[in-house]
Amino acid sequence: MPIATPALYDHAAYLQAVEKAIDAAAAYYRDGTSALDDETFDQLMRDIADYEERHPEHRFADSPTGKVAAGALDGGEVRHATPMLGLNNVFDYDELTRWGQGLAKRIGCAPRGFHASLKIDGMAIAAHYRDGKLVRIATRDNGTSGGDVSHAIGSIDGLPDTLAAPITVEVRGEVVLLRSRFEEANAIRTAYGESPFSNPRNAASGSLRATGRAYSIPLSFYGYGLLTADNGEAGRLVRERLTHSDLMKSLRGLGVQTVDDTPVGTLTSPLLKDVRAYIEKVAEQRPDLPMGIDGIVIRADHSLDEAAAGASSRAPHGSIAFKLPAEERTTRLKEVTWATGRTGNLAPRAELEPVEIGGVTVTFATLHSPGMIKRLGLLVGDAVVVRRAGDVIPQVLAPVVSIRTGAEKPIELPSRCVGCGGEIDTAQERWRCLKGRACDLARSIEYAAGRDQLDIKGLGPQIIAQLVARKSVEDIADLFTLTHEQLAVATGSEKTAATILDRITAARQQPLNRVFCALGVRGTGRSMSRRIARHFGVLAAVQAASNAELREVEGIGSVKAALMIEELAELEPVIAKLVAAGVNLAEPAATASSAGPQSAGGDALELPLAGMTVVVTGSMTGSLAELARGAMNELIERAGGKAGSSVSRATSLVVAGDKAGSKRKKAEALGTPIITSEEFAEKVSAFL
Repeated sequence: MPIATPALYDHAAYLQAVEKAIDAAAAYYRDGTSALDDETFDQLMRDIADYEERHPEHRFADSPTGKVAAGALDGGEVRHATPMLGLNNVFDYDELTRWGQGLAKRIGCAPRGFHASLKIDGMAIAAHYRDGKLVRIATRDNGTSGGDVSHAIGSIDGLPDTLAAPITVEVRGEVVLLRSRFEEANAIRTAYGESPFSNPRNAASGSLRATGRAYSIPLSFYGYGLLTADNGEAGRLVRERLTHSDLMKSLRGLGVQTVDDTPVGTLTSPLLKDVRAYIEKVAEQRPDLPMGIDGIVIRADHSLDEAAAGASSRAPHGSIAFKLPAEERTTRLKEVTWATGRTGNLAPRAELEPVEIGGVTVTFATLHSPGMIKRLGLLVGDAVVVRRAGDVIPQVLAPVVSIRTGAEKPIELPSRCVGCGGEIDTAQERWRCLKGRACDLARSIEYAAGRDQLDIKGLGPQIIAQLVARKSVEDIADLFTLTHEQLAVATGSEKTAATILDRITAARQQPLNRVFCALGVRGTGRSMSRRIARHFGVLAAVQAASNAELREVEGIGSVKAALMIEELAELEPVIAKLVAAGVNLAEPAATASSAGPQSAGGDALELPLAGMTVVVTGSMTGSLAELARGAMNELIERAGGKAGSSVSRATSLVVAGDKAGSKRKKAEALGTPIITSEEFAEKVSAFL
């Protein structure tokens, strides 16, 4: 095995790294802005610690490695009766195992159990209650003392003004800005002429400390600790507790929102292997969590183990943070380019200095809309925070305004449609060509005819371009009134025209979910179209649905529902033409039986994949050979399952076709059941 080369190879490089870390920590912990993102800062601190271990004689007296918040904060007027320490980090399962072994040595026996919860990326506070009333909130700062932010009492969701019992306690936890409210927070802030928050953590930190603002930012709280020096009932409650798990239950019983209230909850187990499964679960669900996290906190669950483990000057030995790969990184915005989408929206795209996020090198990211560019005040050359979660397209969150150099330049916004040169509607958040879908009609028709939508094989880009140029097709409904003569002229072949005409006839019987997807309603795709079709059954019901009724479908919020209502009104003439052309606008599975297909005797068939998450990998064979990946996902959902895109401990089944690669190997390593295409086809035969 080759020997790793130290990142810091001499004393001068070490001192430069220390200075860089102290400056970055000061910016990060004081107001949430820094030229370094979390992953880069963590690596820098690891490099410094590595050098100090190799050269203890050179250790800088004011090194950030042995201090809470890297020594960035001086403390405040509120002294913490019990220090608010930080956490040491591990970055892989081998390091986690070594921590567990070290903990056992410290306490002289195997730990009685472990407690695992989310490491929420917010601002740590201590909330002091006297006789059940919230009287003071203090920030952590240097761990010994913190700032008084009691002006925030009554403004933080999950942190009640009054507890369910009249006791005197100190509640510790994280104040956060939920992801769903980040854009709202920036809209509020920029409306008052202030620069945007660069990320949700920055927003939480700055908003909690701020006083005298003409506006407020909606913050939330999640508790993870309960302390008291009370000699009465409250003291007994805490002193007699046996586990951290019991403590969290007590805290919830007092009416405080805790880490138990997150979507993934917490885990208590005597085994570290169960903690590993919990980490896998969190990593899988991380993109959908309402708050930002940067890892998982694992601690000795029993109070005696926790006490016996002791602590250093900055972190307890009985707890550790398992850090996950960063979802957010800071990089440079090099340029902004524009394109017109198939529905007429003008889409800005950020060209970035390449940066690795979650194991993927990102060079481009979405900016969503000109409205967002203007609201955030983005400039070419800005340092920007970029987020990538799961398979989501990378997104620019905001610029880091505090480190601008003056060399940045304004982003030039288009005055005409970049697709056709026509006029654009700038009245809405998303600018749109006045021609709408007609701006790039050929692209819209090509999408509609695709195999995951109407599946009209043979109707390729060149033929569609001919049909559009001759005005034989002006919307997707016109596909169903094409004549043999029109197709013969466009294709140059009588035989090809006849074949395509047959396929168009067959496409009339496609289920509603495919027709709805072909319409290209903004804000929807294949999965959303399937959910909508199954929920409403017929297109007329979707058209008649109110905002509240649309929100009953998973994944549709009030904003998306409003956009859908607007879109469906715009598409009403096209839908009327589809009706006149005899196109099926119903979802068979939804209208025939809520239980799905029926047996020959009329009894509803059981759903063979009910409650299962199924991942398909490799090329399907046999009766499934002709199914595209979208059609496979649709088949999984019809049979009661959920289609997954990656293999994890949450995966119930893997369907492995020819040339199945890394997903199959991961399934084998996890012990996940694996079946062939043919076995899967037999399992769901009633739904084919």
